[in-house]
Amino acid sequence: MSTRKIALIAFGGNALLPPGSSGTVEEQLAAAEETARDLIGIIKQGYKLVIVHGNGPQVGNALIRAEESTNKVPMISLDVCVAQTQGEMGYLLNRGLYNELAKCSISMPVITLVTHCMVDRHDPSIQNPSKPIGPFYAQHRAEELKKTRNWNIIQDSGRGYRRIVASPKPISVMEMDFIKHVINTTDSILICGGGGGIPAYIGNGDQKLYGIEGVIDKDFTAALIAKELKADLFIIVTQIDRVAVNFNTANQKFLSKVSLSEIKEYQIEGHFPPGSMGPKIRASIDFVENTGKEVIITRSDLLNSSLLGKSGTHIIPDK
Repeated sequence: MSTRKIALIAFGGNALLPPGSSGTVEEQLAAAEETARDLIGIIKQGYKLVIVHGNGPQVGNALIRAEESTNKVPMISLDVCVAQTQGEMGYLLNRGLYNELAKCSISMPVITLVTHCMVDRHDPSIQNPSKPIGPFYAQHRAEELKKTRNWNIIQDSGRGYRRIVASPKPISVMEMDFIKHVINTTDSILICGGGGGIPAYIGNGDQKLYGIEGVIDKDFTAALIAKELKADLFIIVTQIDRVAVNFNTANQKFLSKVSLSEIKEYQIEGHFPPGSMGPKIRASIDFVENTGKEVIITRSDLLNSSLLGKSGTHIIPDK
């Protein structure tokens, strides 16, 4: 049994598909290798690595491709789309990590696991979807999709019509026993929970597994897996080097080290909006409360200095 410490790192889909890129495989592979270089330092510091990634841009592109080819091939459901992007991104990250590990003469298997997250089929977000996703549609196409696909579609800020879907809270990870086995018995890098996982539930009557046309916030899934693994460290990678309160005001203040009680007070005061830093802070609070371990929120290129306490926001348990 391996005795190395466990670090779980969560980052968004923009890590492989940054804004402004054209989205070619070559660009995504180069981004995967750059991300892998940032991760190597964590391994060198004695941690086993579990990776949970977002997939927002990738799902958006997949849905655009599906819409453009709708007259030639059947449209795919959103749960299948999440599964596809898990495999696609896992493959690119696997290649990136393999190549960077080889440069450092490190031999370590990289495993990608297509992951289901179980949700409550009566989650309020399923009855009242609000998460915009996919391409913008003209009005006539939006009306057609409402009738033929029974989609919920709204007008989005005057830019066109867009589908909204459920974003239920993850309750458990279907493959958790396997994840624990891999991490607790091998020195492997595991990529799992991609895109927050495929939202799914077990039917009450037939006990069958069903997918849901929705998306799960990857930070909530990452916190759930980190708790189950009793991870020693939970890292959330974002576009900023530190979390700020009073963001974009004259009173803006960056947080370097903050206690659990302090970050909860800032949350109550409304410093972390739901559409940006809110889910990351909620996931961080959940992890620290349940494990007594530390969360780091930082940029990818500052991972190594953040591990040394020189960068990032460190959310720590109360003394």
